[in-house]
Amino acid sequence: MSVSLYYTARRATPLTETESAAVARVVAAHRTSFPYEDEESLYVYDPRTTEPERILDGSTKMPFDPGRLMPVIAHVLDSLTELRRALPDADWHVHMDDLDIPWDEAEGYALPGMRDADLAAELSAAGRDAMGDAPGGRATLGP
Repeated sequence: MSVSLYYTARRATPLTETESAAVARVVAAHRTSFPYEDEESLYVYDPRTTEPERILDGSTKMPFDPGRLMPVIAHVLDSLTELRRALPDADWHVHMDDLDIPWDEAEGYALPGMRDADLAAELSAAGRDAMGDAPGGRATLGP
């Protein structure tokens, strides 16, 4: 079972050329600086396949490796913060399955502990332990 982060920006008017360029810059910068080649990154859907009032729509599947979870969440939420600031007059909804991600004007999108180095180290160690316990170094679920 996977967990994904979903993001949508709605507004009655479509993106301007300037806004489209700003979105493209944020997405390109995010992909260039994303820490893991083999994990899903910021994924913005083709705007032609969504409802007209959706000016930005996308999702990111979260990694199964607990040691990679917090860096991926922080990276994607930082990118979404930049996108929201580039499109401030849109109505935004960011959520991880059933959990809404709060917006803070000063901090942007964030979850408690997502930048906590001790928590990241614990999750990384838990991920290494789970991977080491499984046959062939792969994590397993259940007995």
